[in-house]
Amino acid sequence: MDWLQAPDYWLARWLFERVLGAIYLIAFLVAANQFPALLGEHGLLPAPRFLAVSPMRESPSLFHFHYSDRLLRSVAWLGIMLAAALVVGLPQSGPTWLPMLVWLVLWVLYLSIVNVGQTFYAFGWESLLLESGFLAIFLGAATTAPPISIILLLRWVLFRVEFGAGLIKIRHDRCWRDLTCLYYHHETQPLPNPLSWYFHHLPKRIHRLEVLGNHIAQLVIPFGLFAPQPIAGIAGLIMFGHQGWLVLSGNFAWLNWATLALTIAAFDDQQLGLVLPVQHAALEAPATWYIAFVVVVSAIVIVLSYWPARNLLSPGQLMNFTYNPFHLVNSYGAFGNITRERNEVILEGTEEAEPTATTPWKEYEFKAKPGDPRRRPPQVAPYHLRLDWLMWVAAMSPACAESWLLPLAVKLLENDAPTLRLLGRNPFPDRPPKVGLYLPIIRRDSLGGQNRSMGRADAPEGTAGVRAGKGHYR
Repeated sequence: MDWLQAPDYWLARWLFERVLGAIYLIAFLVAANQFPALLGEHGLLPAPRFLAVSPMRESPSLFHFHYSDRLLRSVAWLGIMLAAALVVGLPQSGPTWLPMLVWLVLWVLYLSIVNVGQTFYAFGWESLLLESGFLAIFLGAATTAPPISIILLLRWVLFRVEFGAGLIKIRHDRCWRDLTCLYYHHETQPLPNPLSWYFHHLPKRIHRLEVLGNHIAQLVIPFGLFAPQPIAGIAGLIMFGHQGWLVLSGNFAWLNWATLALTIAAFDDQQLGLVLPVQHAALEAPATWYIAFVVVVSAIVIVLSYWPARNLLSPGQLMNFTYNPFHLVNSYGAFGNITRERNEVILEGTEEAEPTATTPWKEYEFKAKPGDPRRRPPQVAPYHLRLDWLMWVAAMSPACAESWLLPLAVKLLENDAPTLRLLGRNPFPDRPPKVGLYLPIIRRDSLGGQNRSMGRADAPEGTAGVRAGKGHYR
């Protein structure tokens, strides 16, 4: 079975597992910090209600057997500890079954969280993390050579991430075709970072070069992943640089970091050895049962690849779509459409019992969502602020926020402590505002017209307003 082994990719596995383990650690830390307030027993979209109507076959999750916030936190912290062990390489130093078991448990735990996460976990990078983590189960221990089929399947994931994103851009928004999308994107992206202002103010000719470079990196270079070395390594290096540029220009959770991790599979030991002088001892022959597992899993992934491959060729290409409840072999894509103006949903409250035209309103500030234009945006990625991201979605598509925005406002009326910890600043630290809740939200139609929808919720004490307005990046 020497044909199955890839001893020249031992260092790629060594590095990939540690980077992917670090991303899993961050993902579980996000769950421990945010899941109870967003989706817990008293959250905005309580997971127990979802579990009551969603069968196990549609959303496989350990929480179908029992859910509590305490259990969720236990699962998250177990995931953090296992991920930390992988980062330092403890399971990999044991027998083959040990790292397989740790990666399997990690995958099952995170799948259990994602499948009950509803809107707050409806991001493409959740599926990307799960698909990558599933393949990591079969990379083997440090004492054996990694299987070449798994290395190639990791490249196949990377190909779908990049090529899918490139196609969705070309197919969906003319500004990607006329090279003008980055006139707007650095300003209107979900969560700008401290450097986004500088990227936004680059000359327009640089923006056009950025878009052109993006098209080359996503539509041409990915085919080099399946070429012999050194071409595959050169392709990986170009894609690494492209993702690094995206990391510098915005906060996209761990999307770019997971993609960076996947580029590692393109480099052999000779290439990585130029920057990582890590040596390994003589490798042992893999066990027969392990080889059988790898062959069967590789065959299954190849079969499941039919649907995302067909999607890439389809003029009706789907973006960030999963074809099975286990998030295996998915379709990916990002920013097929670019918004030209930035609209923000602003949450405000007042202490006056009867608001008037002169009523002073105080704004709730988020950790990273743009608010006060005088505040420099923070760097938060690869950490993921889920509520901040969904507020960006709410400003573009109010219908997508109907299930959770009103519960959020009610929590603010109550000065709910877990919810307020998701925000950056509470303007009412001593007591909640006083009577009523108003929700005027600007909606845009395809022609750029505007109309307002108004909703109202009442509470015994408190007034909070949700106002929509255009934000300008200064």
